[in-house]
Formats: sequence, structure tokens, C-alpha cells
Amino acid sequence: MEPMACQWTDAPHSMGTTIMAVEYNGGVILGADSRTTTGVYVANRASDKITELTDNVYLCRSGSAADSQVVSDYVRYFLNQHTILLGRLATVKTASTLVKELSYQNKSFLETGLIVAGWDKYEGGSVYGIPLGGTLLRLPFATGGSGSSYLYGFLDQAWKSNMTQEEAEALVVKSISLAIARDGASGGVVRTVTINEEGVQRKFYAGDKLPLFHEEIAPRPTPIHAN
Repeated sequence: MEPMACQWTDAPHSMGTTIMAVEYNGGVILGADSRTTTGVYVANRASDKITELTDNVYLCRSGSAADSQVVSDYVRYFLNQHTILLGRLATVKTASTLVKELSYQNKSFLETGLIVAGWDKYEGGSVYGIPLGGTLLRLPFATGGSGSSYLYGFLDQAWKSNMTQEEAEALVVKSISLAIARDGASGGVVRTVTINEEGVQRKFYAGDKLPLFHEEIAPRPTPIHAN
């Protein structure tokens, strides 16, 4: 029988993950943690789970790293052909529909949950969730991955319509930090991508700069009182 270590180190790469995207007044913000695991082994502490599909549309990936990468590669290829044929960038809805079709037609084989978000001149900023099975959902905010189960209640309370860019970015960073604190499969750094009419901006938040929660804060030393 093989040693136990070989069994879990040979497991498929999985982005047991926290991903999310939020609409704000003027665009969208996507965010993700950076931990990739192989079984219980952290294979990559600083992976990038936010993938460019076109200049104006990005994809957040969770689940099987291989499955999500092959979907994004195919969709990027098809969108490139679409752009050449029409002479303009694809809309967010077009990109999302392609992701949905690939996910749905191969739902028996793929183990990946995806979020597509971006900006176009027709709908402005928009977010589409494509969970396991290939359903397509237009949402004001979406979250996925193993860490998302810790966030639904928080986001129901914290999200509001017509947020500013600063408010939306603060919400994304705080949400993913909370998931990192609670979910053992999420961790590392936080990456964000902001997309609006002006273009795309990437940001990076190091792990030691993220908000802490009460059980993560080092306890204060007990003072010694003289008798």
C-alpha cells in the first residue's frame, strides 16, 4: 500500500477558494484569495484566480484548477474570434453565455464554479454567476468557492445598491478576509480587479495587511500585579 503522503500529494489541484464579484455605481469589482491545494497540501500560496477573458471582461475561478483553466482558455479563444469578426469587444452577457454553454454541455465532467464580470456600453457593469451545472444568473453580487458559505449572511447585511467604488472594494476585501479567517481551504493574499468605463485596474493586498478578526488577534499579555 502506498504511503499516506503520496495519496494526498497526488490529488488533483483544487482551488478550495473564495471568489466574488460586486456591481457598484459605475462598474464592477472582482476579488479572490490565492490558495491552491492538492488534497490537504497547499500547492500554491499566491495563485491568481482572476483571469482575463477580453479587455473588458474577467473571470473568477473556483473548484478544480484544471477544469476552470480549460474553460477560460476555450472562452478566451472564442471571444477573440468574435471580436475579430464583429470588430468590437464582446459584451459581458456574450462572454457569460459562452461560459455557461461550456459548463452546461460538460456538466458531467467539470467541477468548477465561475463568476463572470465586466463592463460594456450596453449594460454598464454586470455580474453573472455560473455555479456547478451551468446555470446562468445575473446578480448584483456573487460569491463562490468553499469560503462562500461563510459569507452569504454577511453579504446580505453588508451589500447595498449604488455603492461607490471605494465602498465596493472595501466590501470585497473585508469579505474575502473573513472567509480566509473561517475557511481552511482559503488563504494567502487578496487580489482585486476593478473594471469600469475607464479600463481595468488590478490591486494586491498582502496577507499581513488584511483585516483581522477576534480569534486571529494575539491575546494581550496578562498584567502582573505586585502584592
